[in-house]
Amino acid sequence: MKQYTPLELTKKLVSFDTTSRESNLSLIAFAASYLETLGVSSRLIHNADSTKANLYATIGPADVPGVVLSGHTDVVPVDGQDWTTPPFEPVESCGRLFGRGTSDMKSFIATALALAPDMVAANLKMPIHFAFSYDEEVGCLGVHGIVDHLTGITPLPRAVIVGEPTDMKVVNAHKGVFAFRTSVHGLEAHSSATHLGINAVMFAAELIAHLSEIAKEQREGNRTNDRFSPPYTTVHVGLVRGGTALNIIPKECSFVWEYRLLPGEDEDEIFQKFDNYANEVVLPRMREISERGAIVTERTGRVAPLVPEADSPAETMAMMLAGTNQTDVVSYGTEGGIFQEAGIPTVVCGPGNILQAHKPDEYIEIAQIDACEQFLKKLIGVAATQRI
Repeated sequence: MKQYTPLELTKKLVSFDTTSRESNLSLIAFAASYLETLGVSSRLIHNADSTKANLYATIGPADVPGVVLSGHTDVVPVDGQDWTTPPFEPVESCGRLFGRGTSDMKSFIATALALAPDMVAANLKMPIHFAFSYDEEVGCLGVHGIVDHLTGITPLPRAVIVGEPTDMKVVNAHKGVFAFRTSVHGLEAHSSATHLGINAVMFAAELIAHLSEIAKEQREGNRTNDRFSPPYTTVHVGLVRGGTALNIIPKECSFVWEYRLLPGEDEDEIFQKFDNYANEVVLPRMREISERGAIVTERTGRVAPLVPEADSPAETMAMMLAGTNQTDVVSYGTEGGIFQEAGIPTVVCGPGNILQAHKPDEYIEIAQIDACEQFLKKLIGVAATQRI
């Protein structure tokens, strides 16, 4: 059996190109084979066409509430980014490890796997579970299969630690992410006869302008939480597509948009405000020209917010392991809220800094990997004596 250090295993996992549009099966097969050499069996939970899989594995007794170490195996694309090092050939330099996924978030998965031999040797009294998912970067899609598995067995885990990059700070809250695609269907005509066509691009622009107004309301309103930066719910349009030529009134225009909602807020309020404006203000003016006008909005993603749970088993344990009496928040989304909605106390705590994620020359400070190793070694010591 080959023994890996956390740094060595991080390099190995980064070498797998698991961009969300690609399969993650090569990484999952490696992890499952590695665990098998330790006598640890893995449950693979595949997507609908079996091109991707989650991995769920347990070390220790299955009939005792344990701790889940959760992480996603997919990474964001490198297309169009100006890398100075090969993104999937990790490079160690000046106390940093460069490569796609080093910070977000293969170092956490690698450290957990590297310590699996220690977990097996410790004869744990409280189990430690590995939950490694696919397609987190495109809407936390894979983790639902893991949560369905967990809620179908007993006992439920007592805590989940999601290893997203937090500089090993204990995070007990993050915003929710709600993503949509709006398609505006118009009517083509010559651009000299604007009264005969429905300009999908211009009507889409009105809808986007309305989202800007909603964003301003959120920014200038009194519903804020100073723990977050920014301290309010944000609204964002990320991509617009429409039109075919300057002299053709565009028939189609679509745009994708999102809001990142403070925990505790009504998750449907912003969508309803937008949808009411689309159907009660904009659509009637389109239909005055032709009944073929239409506005269709579909939700493309939902990442549940993580809500603070003071003194929960997850928060208490993570703070003890991290040696802190403080908790933090992040403005990005994780799969933590999905576990929490299933009734499992959850925190986010992992190596690396989110400011290095999704960028060219992504890196992690090797000292962060070392800190994660010490954190998980403390967890092993606790699980070996069940002192939680």
